[in-house]
Amino acid sequence: MSTTETPAHEDEYRPSALAVARRGYRRRQTVRSVLLAALSTAVLGTVLAVAVTGSPGWETVRGSFLSLSVARSSLPAILEGLWLNARLLGACAAGALLLGLATAVLRSLRGPVAFPLRALAASYTYAFRGAPLIIVLYVLVFGVPGLRLTGTPSVLVLGGIALVITYGAYLAEVFRAGIESVHPSQRAAARSLGLTHRQTMRHVVLPQAVRRVAPALLNDLVALQKDVGLISLAGPIDAIRAAQISSIDSFNYTPYLVAGVLFILMAAPLIAVTDWVTLRAARRQNAEGTT
Repeated sequence: MSTTETPAHEDEYRPSALAVARRGYRRRQTVRSVLLAALSTAVLGTVLAVAVTGSPGWETVRGSFLSLSVARSSLPAILEGLWLNARLLGACAAGALLLGLATAVLRSLRGPVAFPLRALAASYTYAFRGAPLIIVLYVLVFGVPGLRLTGTPSVLVLGGIALVITYGAYLAEVFRAGIESVHPSQRAAARSLGLTHRQTMRHVVLPQAVRRVAPALLNDLVALQKDVGLISLAGPIDAIRAAQISSIDSFNYTPYLVAGVLFILMAAPLIAVTDWVTLRAARRQNAEGTT
C-alpha cells in the first residue's frame, strides 16, 4: 500500500463531542421518562388496589365477579359464542363499508337529474344516524317476522341487517367527508384528460378520500365490534347470551366478565391498527406541512 493512501478507518465519520453529549442527554431523558411513567403507574395501581380490596363489600364482589371455577366452566360456551360474534363482525363490516361507500357516492352526484338519488341517500343517513341501534334491531328482528312473509330470513340475518344499515349511515358520512376533502381542481384535471365521472371517482377521488378517512373508518369498525354483542337480544347464542346462560346456571356474574375480557382481546388488534394508521396519517400530514 502506498504511503500516501489514507487508511479506511480514518475516513469514517466521527461525531463531535457536542453531538455525543446531545445523544447521551436524550438517552438519559428517555430512561428518566420511562422510569417516572412506570413509577407513577405502579403508585396509582397500588392506591386503586388498596382502595378496592379494602372496601367493606370486596369479598362479596370478588365472589360474584371473580370466581375462577365459574370462569373455567363458562369459558368453552362463551368462546363458541364469540366465534359467532367474530363471523357476524366480518359480514357486517363488509356490508356497512359497501353500503356507506355507495351512499356517499350517491350524495356526491351532481345535476338535477340525480336529485332523487341524493335525496334518498340523505334521508337514509339522517334517519339511521339518529335512530338508536337497539330500536332498529327490535324493529327488524321482531317486526319483520311478524309479517309472516315467505322467505323471511332468520333473526341472526335480520340482526346483521340492522347493524349494517345503522353503521352504513355513519360510514357514509365519513366517506362523504373524505370525498369532499379532495380539491375540485383534481376533478377538473381528470375530466380535462378525458376521464368520465365514474373513472374520476374510481381512479382520482376515492383513493385519496379513503386514505384520508381511514382512521375514522377504523374507529367506527371498533364501535361495530362492540355492538355485535347486541345480537344476543334477538336470541342467537353469542358470547353475551352464553354468558347470560352461564350466569343464570351458576348464580354468578363472572361469565359476563369473561365475555367482556374476550371482547377486549378481539378488539385489541383492530385498535392497534387504528392507532398505527392514525399516527401514520398525522406524520404524513406534518411532513406535507413542512414541505
